[in-house]
Amino acid sequence: MAMEIPQFKNVYNTPGIELLPHRAPFLFVDTLIAADETGAVGEYTYTEEKNDFFKGHFPGNPIVPGVVLIESMAQVAGAGIVARGALAATPGKEPVFVLAAVESARFRKPVRPGDKMTTVAENVKVGSKLGVFAMKGYVNGELVCDCQVKCMLGEK
Repeated sequence: MAMEIPQFKNVYNTPGIELLPHRAPFLFVDTLIAADETGAVGEYTYTEEKNDFFKGHFPGNPIVPGVVLIESMAQVAGAGIVARGALAATPGKEPVFVLAAVESARFRKPVRPGDKMTTVAENVKVGSKLGVFAMKGYVNGELVCDCQVKCMLGEK
């Protein structure tokens, strides 16, 4: 399946570290490219320098673990929500975005060191306390994984 990236209203090109509370080694958004009320698109490049899990996840034939792919996609959805100001509206409060459920996850092709994954997250339903997102991850324009997640939304 070829990459399908919708046109989002707001272009950000903002580093994930400016939008998410996550830090290395568990920050999986290099750049939030764009977002609006319908969803978000972002990128992350997996490298052996940034991602220590490659040492033990199939040594000699390293691939990104499926749980990391899901986390990466969920972080793009979260960064999109934060960037457009839909979360953490209280001054001085930090946004909280926690996975509550993962449904229909499919891993279609391995993602390897050096691969840049582009995530397209669709906001299926976003309320004040729960968000539902349909997400697709692409490498070189090819669909490598997809799933739907539910996340608890709030403030710390």
